[in-house]
Amino acid sequence: MTEVIPYKNVNEALTHLDNGGRFYNILTKADDGIISEAELGKVGGIFNDKQKMILFFELSISKLDQEKRNSIILKLDNNLQELYSKYKPIEFLASEVETNEIITSNVIITGVPQFTSSHSDFNGFIMTPVISGNVTTFIMTPLIDSYDVYKLRDEKSNRIFLIAHAKQIEKLPPKKIKVAGVLKELKSDKNETPGVKKFLEAIYYMEID
Repeated sequence: MTEVIPYKNVNEALTHLDNGGRFYNILTKADDGIISEAELGKVGGIFNDKQKMILFFELSISKLDQEKRNSIILKLDNNLQELYSKYKPIEFLASEVETNEIITSNVIITGVPQFTSSHSDFNGFIMTPVISGNVTTFIMTPLIDSYDVYKLRDEKSNRIFLIAHAKQIEKLPPKKIKVAGVLKELKSDKNETPGVKKFLEAIYYMEID
């Protein structure tokens, strides 16, 4: 998971976002007042994942007030405007997510993460695709085998929500953060029908001062 350092002001944001794209994006220009997909992808280190681009963008401008955020959003080109409308993340506290009927959506959740590595404490499963020739099948894989798993708790209640990201050495700090990712389905055992519970496949996080 990647930490996002939010922009402190509009000038800083535009300097980074209106950057001309990579060297091979010859049709984009820096400082032309228009933010393109190529430019947003460059600063976010993203090549072709549109959902991730919008997650990064939303976190990167999240510390600005609404008027300043709107001024930057208006500089997105037409294609990015459509992507922003489609993938704009919904914000929740950790205790609020489970009661909302959404899935495969971009979500930002606020809470305090607690890392868990014990199979006895947690045994949720995900559907993992297995491709053989032209045939794709799915097997049930313990989430904790494929991801670092955290219990995310907010200050509003004692309820928790599970977040997970690709395994890595550095762990999330045990303090209040915003976590951005894609909401996905989770099974609590191999005999249940899909979609009984949910978890957040986390992609970015941001510390809260």
